Amino acid sequence: MSVFKNVIVYRIEPGWSQTLAEAEEGLGKQRFEPCGASQEKSAGWVEPRGEAHGPLVESIDGQWLLEYMIESKSVPGSVVRRKLDERCAQIEATTGRKPGKKEKKDLKEDITHELLPMAFTRTARVTVWVDQAERRLVVNSSNAARADEVVSSLVQNFTGFGTMQLNTQIEPAAAMSEWLASQEPPAGFTIDRECELKATDESKAVVRYAKHPLDIDEVKQHIADGKRPTRLALTWDDRVSFELTHGLQIRKIVFLEGTDEGAGGGKKEDNFDADVAIATGELGQLVPALLDALGGEAAFTAAPAEEAPKAAASATAVTTAEEEDAPF
Repeated sequence: MSVFKNVIVYRIEPGWSQTLAEAEEGLGKQRFEPCGASQEKSAGWVEPRGEAHGPLVESIDGQWLLEYMIESKSVPGSVVRRKLDERCAQIEATTGRKPGKKEKKDLKEDITHELLPMAFTRTARVTVWVDQAERRLVVNSSNAARADEVVSSLVQNFTGFGTMQLNTQIEPAAAMSEWLASQEPPAGFTIDRECELKATDESKAVVRYAKHPLDIDEVKQHIADGKRPTRLALTWDDRVSFELTHGLQIRKIVFLEGTDEGAGGGKKEDNFDADVAIATGELGQLVPALLDALGGEAAFTAAPAEEAPKAAASATAVTTAEEEDAPF
């Protein structure tokens, strides 16, 4: 089951409502088209089942599933620089002058445009879940900028559609600190064996634990010293394992044994429906439980108290709890 792996959850603004046909028509305005020969990027909506000319919105047990596709081309910077140096040298040899800054910029753009038809393409697919009844939007991405692009497309193509960032009464980092310090996770949750702690002072020191017990004095001391959790692995109800971030993202989602009971191994389309039903059903229970564990939802007017901190320009001191590299 791989419908959702890393998700960002939004609250859909009140008052929005559309029929399936209206949603299909809206997304059809931005149906995905591959990049042209000299086009750097193309993005749009594709069929979630992967069937050509199929619907862009799949409704399974009342839950809408969409898929956004991004195709991009990039020319290696080293190749562009080499070609640019050659052009500049040729101009200097024939005219006796060196190209200026603006001319170099124009030459660089021309070279990139010329090389794009030969560039390799990269594609990314982003699964999107729309739950109208609960006014919930779930974007399968850990990349905030990419998720914002998806949301912007929905705002553009769904009439009256808007979203708000989830905000909780208790900041995730503060809650995770309390759970680790007290070793008392909220009801229904257990603490697993991975976390990351980051100092809030100028040192920006980072401590990571992977496949390591977290109910130790060392972890408590790090928290007492002022380090804040940025990631913590948890399991909900023995059904879903995941990693909560201080920016309220849910990452590394794994549906545990037993969640797929009754899914069966029938036709491909049956498996698709079953996977979607299971994933939306489990996450549809996990998200409210997690919000409750964080004190419930707060007003929508502001983002969470602390967003993911910007990466420090200087190198960070990293301590890993085991010899092998931690999967962070």
